[in-house]
Amino acid sequence: MPSRPSAALAGLALAVLAAGCADPAAGRVSLVSASQPPASPPLPSLTVVPPPSSPMESSGPVRHPFPMATSLAEPMATGAPLTATGPPRFFVSARTPLAHFPGKSKTAVFTPVPPAVHNAETGSFIANIPLPPGVGSSWHLVAAARDNRTFAIAGWTEPKNPHIRFFLVRLGEDGRPGKPVVVTQTDPDDLTLVYDLALSADGSRLAYATPLIGGGAKISVLDVATGRRRDWKAVSHPMLSSLSWAPDGRSLAFVLGGRAIASLDLARLSADPDSTAYQIIKNATGATPIESLAHTPDGSALIYASGHGVERVPVTGGPAQVLARPELPPGASLSLRFSVDGTGEHLLYVHQWRAYQIDLADGTVTSVRLSVAERPNEGDSPRAAW
Repeated sequence: MPSRPSAALAGLALAVLAAGCADPAAGRVSLVSASQPPASPPLPSLTVVPPPSSPMESSGPVRHPFPMATSLAEPMATGAPLTATGPPRFFVSARTPLAHFPGKSKTAVFTPVPPAVHNAETGSFIANIPLPPGVGSSWHLVAAARDNRTFAIAGWTEPKNPHIRFFLVRLGEDGRPGKPVVVTQTDPDDLTLVYDLALSADGSRLAYATPLIGGGAKISVLDVATGRRRDWKAVSHPMLSSLSWAPDGRSLAFVLGGRAIASLDLARLSADPDSTAYQIIKNATGATPIESLAHTPDGSALIYASGHGVERVPVTGGPAQVLARPELPPGASLSLRFSVDGTGEHLLYVHQWRAYQIDLADGTVTSVRLSVAERPNEGDSPRAAW
């Protein structure tokens, strides 16, 4: 974002780059052999007055405005997994508020936009997802549970003091969303910038990643029912992203600054948080960044994007297997941000307002146009999950 907006809002815009390197790439894919409530009225535009400089610009030691949370005694998510359904019938898209600067103004005007439900086969609009009280717009982060009905969504509060809030929504069999449920935290946290979020297989835990002031980052595990949280920090890495829950809920995989895939043992985090360390599963090859992670349904491997290629690696490490290589148009981003459904057979990514779907079993790719009810084709492409 240009230097004119407020420092806090510039930090929010940075999340778009930090969590996904802009829009996902698009194109044809060749497979490499491998074993509701009624629609809400349009939301009004909002004017933002620049606040003081962001604390994220501090050059001091790694710290955080709030203590590391320990109220969640058990960060593992070991309940019965939600039943995986496939092929997916729906996906949810989310995007950031639309920003523009009238004339030569240094004050940004933001137009809120809601998240939306789409028909997975056609990309057609089904319904806006209603925003809970205190949330003014969607943000660009959305995570899906295995059942293709339960979604966790990031919402943007308001322009003068913007923060991210999380809420859950469940779709009916017709795809129409029920009433949103805000996840209210018992421990305070600085949510001006969130890199990524992921919902556990049983739907009981939400994991998200945020930066630490002065450097480093943390992963937080949040109980969606009680709001209790357990934090883990990595002081040597400024960005942790692409979170993925293991199907048994006992570990979290993530990407270290686009350069390595790692795993965090949640059982150890519960027993001895101060000494908990991550395990490297795979390092990036050359300058090619790693983006997006998804466990296979049996938990034995991880599907990830290496640049524009889709690959798979065992969770114990070892040689990677190439699953697909998209053929990309000019102007595509450097990496691929995707969502894999609960069956592990269907992959989704978005580029330039089109949703691309890959059948990982045979390499078949389909592309559908995304349609929304409010401000279609404006701003960056949404992100989507199924």
